[in-house]
Amino acid sequence: MLAGLYKYPKFKHVWLTVILSCLFVSANAQSFTVDSNRKNVNIPFKLIRNMMVIKLSINNKGPFNFILDTGVGLMVITEPKLVDSINITSKRTIKLSGLGEGDAFEAYVTAPLNVVIPGLTSNNVSAAILKTDYFNLSSYIGLPVHGLLGYEFFNSLGVKINFTDSTMTVCRPKDLKPFKKSQKIPITVEDKKPYMETMLTFPDGSKATNKFIIDLGAGHPLSLENMLQKHGLPKKSIPANLGVALNGPITGYLSRVKEVMIANYKIKDVITSFPDKDYIQRKFSVPRDGNIGIGILKKFNLTFDYTNNLLYVKKNEKYNDPFEHDMSGIEYYMAGDNFSHLIISRVAPGSPADEIGLIKDDEITSINFKPISKMTSEEIDAFFKKTERSLLLEVYHDKKYDKVIITLKHRI
Repeated sequence: MLAGLYKYPKFKHVWLTVILSCLFVSANAQSFTVDSNRKNVNIPFKLIRNMMVIKLSINNKGPFNFILDTGVGLMVITEPKLVDSINITSKRTIKLSGLGEGDAFEAYVTAPLNVVIPGLTSNNVSAAILKTDYFNLSSYIGLPVHGLLGYEFFNSLGVKINFTDSTMTVCRPKDLKPFKKSQKIPITVEDKKPYMETMLTFPDGSKATNKFIIDLGAGHPLSLENMLQKHGLPKKSIPANLGVALNGPITGYLSRVKEVMIANYKIKDVITSFPDKDYIQRKFSVPRDGNIGIGILKKFNLTFDYTNNLLYVKKNEKYNDPFEHDMSGIEYYMAGDNFSHLIISRVAPGSPADEIGLIKDDEITSINFKPISKMTSEEIDAFFKKTERSLLLEVYHDKKYDKVIITLKHRI
């Protein structure tokens, strides 16, 4: 979910929290319905850097790439140039009050759009169009991204998400059949976002039930917003930039909790974000303890049923994969017309990258002799998550190319 806006999402765990949903209310319900001649509709998606990307068209233009995000209360167009290309003539300006001043914190609200996902019909779906592409999610995932789609997609459909074959199947709620042997979890839908309660086991062995947003748009596994006050910082933790906000980065710590219960599944040693007090002091419309992101959710094939306040989960082949964090200390974004340049946006203090002298704005041009231009961001991330191995990096720094060796290591 969109937690705010920054020049680009330069952090490993993009924290998308949007507050725009409270800024306008449509007179008519915004939703999608299955075409009358269809019972089910299959929609392919790509999972890139823990972002679910689908294609859709708007006002007979496109297709455009949108991130599917249960943490967003309305459709958000993050690419301002779409105002002209999709022929929007009726729009009004809103100011994101309390979060800044001037044009940098303004957005357009559109009249209902003709949003087309093959097999589905949109009903009264409006959007907020950011006047500036604060997120630059395209640079984060290395693929053009035009916006985010949330509540209006889920509120009147049954949605089955199969992470095994990267396909969603949507239908009318009355026709919904969860994956076989799924476990059922009661949820609530509050302020257009889904919530669930679950049991956590903390590093000191204590247990507590917590309320979380079920957040497909959050790249991290888990964020726990009350940890520092209630339980203190775990012994093994690292300072980190956790995401982005309208007024700057969200800082805090990364560590692990012993166990998270999802239905009857016990998920061990979960990498967890602990935002600092500046973020925690923000006022949220619905009291919560944090959010469960796609880092955990992708371990299951999911069935969302907002109509009946239910989520069904069934573990998939990713279930036993360990939670691994970047082992280099490099945070980066992709630049250039084809997103073929890897630019370092931050180097974590004391990390392997810091130890060999890499700094902000260095460009990595190859890894183990493989050009960055020939790799996806997913392949790059995979290199930086392989424990106890050395990589040969070619780096453009101070107007010259250098070759350096970085030895990766666990940091949490």
